[in-house]
Amino acid sequence: MARKKKELPLLENVEITAVAAEGKSIARVDGGVVFVPFVVPGDVVDLQVKKKKSSYMEAVATKIHKRSELRDEPFCRHFGVCGGCKWQCLKYEEQLKAKQQQVFDNLTRIGKVELPEFMPILGSKKTRGYRNKLEFGFSNKRWLTEEEVRSGKDYPVKDAVGFHITGAFDKILDIEECGLMDDLQNRIRNEIRCYALEKGLEFYDLRENRGLLRSMMMRNSNTGEFMLLVQFRIEDEEGRQQAMALMQHIADGFPEISSLLYVDNHKANDTFADQEVHLFKGTDFIYEKMENLRFKVGPKSFYQTNTDQAYELYSVARRFASLTGSELVYDLYTGTGTIANFVAGQARKVIGIEYVPEAIEDAKVNSEINGIGNTLFYAGDMKDVLNSEFIENHGRPDVVITDPPRAGMHQSVIDTILFAAPKRIVYVSCNPATQARDLQALDADYRVTAVQPVDMFPHTQHVENVVLLERRNKE
Repeated sequence: MARKKKELPLLENVEITAVAAEGKSIARVDGGVVFVPFVVPGDVVDLQVKKKKSSYMEAVATKIHKRSELRDEPFCRHFGVCGGCKWQCLKYEEQLKAKQQQVFDNLTRIGKVELPEFMPILGSKKTRGYRNKLEFGFSNKRWLTEEEVRSGKDYPVKDAVGFHITGAFDKILDIEECGLMDDLQNRIRNEIRCYALEKGLEFYDLRENRGLLRSMMMRNSNTGEFMLLVQFRIEDEEGRQQAMALMQHIADGFPEISSLLYVDNHKANDTFADQEVHLFKGTDFIYEKMENLRFKVGPKSFYQTNTDQAYELYSVARRFASLTGSELVYDLYTGTGTIANFVAGQARKVIGIEYVPEAIEDAKVNSEINGIGNTLFYAGDMKDVLNSEFIENHGRPDVVITDPPRAGMHQSVIDTILFAAPKRIVYVSCNPATQARDLQALDADYRVTAVQPVDMFPHTQHVENVVLLERRNKE
């Protein structure tokens, strides 16, 4: 006999008390913690518990009795379902406070190292339309909202183009409008959907790994250029003709696109770093500009997705480096060499290391097109490239700038930095938790002398942080 499912409680008139991790907020009920999305501190709500554990509960708000003074009106019609901008309902100045606190909590609780007074977080001048890159997926399994399910109506169109739903890897929320990038991306995406439905093009089935239309990536730049890359899964000549007809339709309808590209991807996932990118029209790159420098950005290149804030972030890193023109600088996880080229004018020499070979080629080109002759770039896994032999060959750095992925630095990389013994380390991080762990590993030889949080992603819980470490005087 099947066990009867335990009914979860409805909690009434509960006050939300604080911001929590992952874009959620906290309420406390009978001494226990309840995590709730899409609410803000000061809201008084009814909560339907969705998950109950011994130490916490997860719930959703079903009714708002009192709206907090910290609450803002979400600007996106998909808010609350999409999940990409969980803090649209929280005033921006409160978002900044929460991010500043997040950095402080991680560095003090995880790092447990001596810290200076933190500098106030640098907020983003743009809080809408700030992204220079967005990716959308196609699916033949459109996500139905709770309202649509409750309506009982039949929705014959099962195809969608938009964002993946958290916890439902093969489902896509159909996106009509996204306010994180300029409106051209909305017009292009909606036209592609309209054309595909009209022509009967097959949307991707992730479980079965079939379907012509897989995903699209859009990039714009502060030079006015626009890139669109469409991923297909082309099975036969008919599919190829359909794909090329769609590409021509896009090219004819949107002359603003300066870089129109496509990939024929037969893998089980949409990553295309190992796939050949085909040029349909225009150039296979766009340019970003920073101060008097131009940076070539290809479809596989990493570039910070908030162009304006990238300049603020790198300016902090350059200021912390305190370069006089005589220093040898190592730029770890250099990407397309943005930081390396940005600081090269104030250094004797800059050596950049990056895992992605295509990004290193872009970094070299970026030095060339900007007339920078004091940079060297190497491709390979950081823990394999950066070793004692590499340092003996190239010299001990005066300054190390490191901007690792969310996982932070491998222990062998930390060990090599300690062996190299630079005077200063500038640590740029997109994950203060792993940054704090790495600071602890460096603490015996280095003390933290400056901390500067930077908000790159308004309306999300993510925050960048720059830390300056200076070598301890052990004499």
